[in-house]
Amino acid sequence: MASETTDPGARLAALTDLATPFAVRAAVTLGVPDRIAEGTTGLADLAAATGTDADSLARLLRHLVAIGFLAEQDGGFALTDVSRHLLGEDSAWQKKWLALDGPGAKMDLAYAGMAHSVRTGRSGYEPVHGVPFWDDYQRDDALRGFFGAIMAAHAWQTGPLLAAEYDWAPVKNVIDIGGGVGALLVEVLRGQPHLEGAVLDLPPVAAEAAEALDGSGVRDRAEFVPGSFFDELPAGYDRYVVSRVLTDWPDADAVRILRRCAEAAGSGGRVLVVEVLAGEEHAKNNSSFDLQSLSLLGGRERSVRDFEVLAAEAGLAVRGSRSWDGGLVLVECEAA
Repeated sequence: MASETTDPGARLAALTDLATPFAVRAAVTLGVPDRIAEGTTGLADLAAATGTDADSLARLLRHLVAIGFLAEQDGGFALTDVSRHLLGEDSAWQKKWLALDGPGAKMDLAYAGMAHSVRTGRSGYEPVHGVPFWDDYQRDDALRGFFGAIMAAHAWQTGPLLAAEYDWAPVKNVIDIGGGVGALLVEVLRGQPHLEGAVLDLPPVAAEAAEALDGSGVRDRAEFVPGSFFDELPAGYDRYVVSRVLTDWPDADAVRILRRCAEAAGSGGRVLVVEVLAGEEHAKNNSSFDLQSLSLLGGRERSVRDFEVLAAEAGLAVRGSRSWDGGLVLVECEAA
């Protein structure tokens, strides 16, 4: 008899098991790891602390023990390395993502529309939720705040490097197109005190951006501009930064965004495409990220060459491309 690790049927069952990821999400949503960490380890006490039915909770805990998320100990339950890791400070964002009543789960449900995405090349979010992602982004404050926080976290990682490594000396002003609450802009302005700048994003972001800019220390040099990068963009800026935006869109829309930037930049400005690429080895082992981009947003992972091709289609000439350790990529363009 074939062992479970080699039996195709067993492997297929493991690959298609939805109970396990939802069991972990349920445990996080109910606060089970937190209560155990606080010393509540018995079934009855855990049920009381989490407001759950004891018998149903026991069935959940039994599966969590079976998969190694929890362990049985001294007649109660204990954390394992996996569940303990989830309570660490560095995993706070992942914990929020896993909550079944939060925006992360709402976004992940777009995977149910993956067949639609593969058929059409478009986002699977609308077939699942009945509304396109970016429309929901504008009307759902929790979704917008959560997604914006993820983007801001990326900006805090890449912004200081961009501020230090790019030659900003001849630049007087910069605008971050689709820059959310302005996290990347703030880092650039902090690193380059001579610069003035703006961040452009959809009107519902205005209040959150104002709050972020007010506490940034560069408010006197930064402003929020409401708008869409599919519409005419404000002219007169020396640099138009498009950071981690194009990955969220299919090729045709990415070209439209870059074309708007090219029109606004004119002959005197430049367009800076700023992305963080996974790298070949990372992408090979994390192909699910590309599928997430497709299913959630209709976007895709791209190479430096891909961005250069998009720029050319938008009427831009590539002046040069740079890459840094960690995956940061800068493609600098000007009017062709």
